[in-house]
Amino acid sequence: MKVAGVQMDVTLGEVDANLNSILERIGETRDAGAELTVFPECATTGYCFKDLAEARSFAQSIPGPATERLTTACVELGGFVIFGMLESDGDGVFNAAVLVGTNGVIGSYRKIHLPFLGADKFTTFGDRPFAIHKAGDLKVGLNICYDSAFPESSRVLTLLGADLIALPTNWPSGAECVAENVINTRALENAVYYVAVNRVGTERGFTFIGRSRICGPGGETLAAGSADAEEILYAEIDIARARNKLVIREPGRHAIDRIADRRPEMYGLLTKPHNLKRPGRV
Repeated sequence: MKVAGVQMDVTLGEVDANLNSILERIGETRDAGAELTVFPECATTGYCFKDLAEARSFAQSIPGPATERLTTACVELGGFVIFGMLESDGDGVFNAAVLVGTNGVIGSYRKIHLPFLGADKFTTFGDRPFAIHKAGDLKVGLNICYDSAFPESSRVLTLLGADLIALPTNWPSGAECVAENVINTRALENAVYYVAVNRVGTERGFTFIGRSRICGPGGETLAAGSADAEEILYAEIDIARARNKLVIREPGRHAIDRIADRRPEMYGLLTKPHNLKRPGRV
């Protein structure tokens, strides 16, 4: 199966223009044979909003106008698309990622870990458990940006059966270490494919660093983006490889399974609530 990651610039508040750019890129990735195309975080809206009211004015429901346009593209061209947007639901505004196919919205995710940055200073904490969604035979888990800094996010998706984790992201300057090291680590420690797709360009004083990355189950880099150019990354993935967690390096002498070798009975402290204050939040 061929997958694509579209590293692109995004214009703050220009939803129609951003959607037009997304649709153009989908045509290109489908022509190249990609069955799954992943776009950045907040790809339809931009990210650096000044307050909740401004962010809310560009949020949409799921399903809604943006997902309908991308569903139409999938019907016409085939394949599956993952993209980031701001979701409006009741009083909440969520930083969301959506998986769309020919039958419409297959699944969506609301960002659980929120940094004190951009829209996330105002958005509502994700309120749904991690889940797996199917893109054909591929089992996909969704995370967004800062979620990658918390290994529990990828591990739970792996335990739920993910073959591939998609991370629409908006890494700004300062996140270079995450882009260059963390994605490979998450892929390696979970023996899954990991597709992290960042944006480029600047927005209200923030520069986004590109460096999108597709990694394989052994932690190897299959494709990597530049720091500042719009481009499309491609990689071929083998679903069966992600489902076989046993790695035999020398028969009878050296084998590892990073899922079966876990000792969850020793990890109880990880699930205990804490009372630490986070910057900018009560």
